[in-house]
Amino acid sequence: MQAANKDGLDPALADRDEIARFNALAASWWDPNGPMKPLHRLNPVRIGFLKEAFAGHFGRDHNGMHPFGGLNLLDIGCGAGLVAEPMARLGFDVTAIDLAEENIAAAKAHATLEGLAIDYRTTPLENLPEAATYDAITLLEVVEHVPDVPAFVAEAAKRLKPGGMLIASTLNRTMKAYALAIFGAEYVLRWLPVGTHDWNKFVTPDELDDAFASAGLAPHERAGMVFNPLANSWRLSGDCDVNYLASATRPS
Repeated sequence: MQAANKDGLDPALADRDEIARFNALAASWWDPNGPMKPLHRLNPVRIGFLKEAFAGHFGRDHNGMHPFGGLNLLDIGCGAGLVAEPMARLGFDVTAIDLAEENIAAAKAHATLEGLAIDYRTTPLENLPEAATYDAITLLEVVEHVPDVPAFVAEAAKRLKPGGMLIASTLNRTMKAYALAIFGAEYVLRWLPVGTHDWNKFVTPDELDDAFASAGLAPHERAGMVFNPLANSWRLSGDCDVNYLASATRPS
């Protein structure tokens, strides 16, 4: 791993330009019709996958009131809390980290309004004590924004308890993903600010599985997320050509 720069960030794990880009979006993160509108629409599908995957892995009934009580979760690259909040409502003891200070400020303010106790921190992943491990970890729409995916996944995996589960979501590096997620979403439909994504940083499912395996994790499940323009909604699919979710576990 490369040496940290003057600001304490490891250049393999963090990109300053990406941090600045997301800091600029913090004030509008919770606006369902603002720049984060695509994430708001995608979120029900992501949360649905998380609920079922974690419930199956930990032997919980996800239809209960607080099915994940007694378990803790680390949300890495949490933004302003679109995933941390529903996970907290489901009973997880949530710690959520992000390098964008304004995102964390917005997340704390929104959680206070919602009466949720979430441990939000502006801290690099590598600064979290390795002794503080978690039953569940989420890396949602994060790995396509970091310089070194295997190094980042390895750092995350150090915080996963034996028997725990990590779930990531990202974009596949295909021409279809370029056409839909960059050209279509950023330039044509203007769903996202231009420059939000760099196709060269997209991660294929096999690359992500290799990163899991190198980090000592066992790749578990994979599902695509597909947008239906007629229904104006997302659904899970076997098509992982653009957006997809992948889970991995640490052997007990």
